[in-house]
Amino acid sequence: MADDAKKQTPPEGEPDGPAPRRPEPPEGHIRIVDKRWWATDPADDGDAQAGERSDKPGYVQELEQRLEARDDELRTTIARYREANAEFEQARVRFRRDVAKEVEHGRRAILADLLEVVDNLDRALSAAQSASADSPLLRGVDMVRAQFLGKLGAFGVRPVEAMDQPFDPTRHEAATMVPVTDPAQDGIVVGVIRQGYAIGEDVLRPAVVAVAQLTPTGAPS
Repeated sequence: MADDAKKQTPPEGEPDGPAPRRPEPPEGHIRIVDKRWWATDPADDGDAQAGERSDKPGYVQELEQRLEARDDELRTTIARYREANAEFEQARVRFRRDVAKEVEHGRRAILADLLEVVDNLDRALSAAQSASADSPLLRGVDMVRAQFLGKLGAFGVRPVEAMDQPFDPTRHEAATMVPVTDPAQDGIVVGVIRQGYAIGEDVLRPAVVAVAQLTPTGAPS
């Protein structure tokens, strides 16, 4: 009996009875841990970074803060530089456009002044034709006029069609009205007093013309 009692007595230091067993998870239960970086809790990530920073020495944290401040200053400086560069490019484009307009305006003013030479040649031709229709001088003046118009044509200057055309106030300048009885002639250019010229699609000098005006039959002219 004594031997049986000794066998049943647990060794000293060990708890009486069998060791407690851990609770088993329910049958079919699976634990899933999402380790994707975008699935982590930002708060946990912030805490981890804070803990990581707290582990760094103070001078390292100060250097990092200085570097972040310098990076911000650098980004601000680059942004200002880009804005200033864009403004400079816009100003340069405007300046070039304004200069080109001024040059074109001056060129057209010179060409318009040269048209007076053509007007004088036309007057000389009219006077010479009334005196002699076949004169060497007349042919010479006509050649000079044609050569001069050729030079102007190289700059894009061309005569404005006016005779027998409907009056156009943007291309013609009415100097006088000629009464007519034919309704079809009303508003038609019937005479050119001074030839007009255009350069490209713009009028360099309008033509001075006489325009037909319909007059009722029997009305005083």
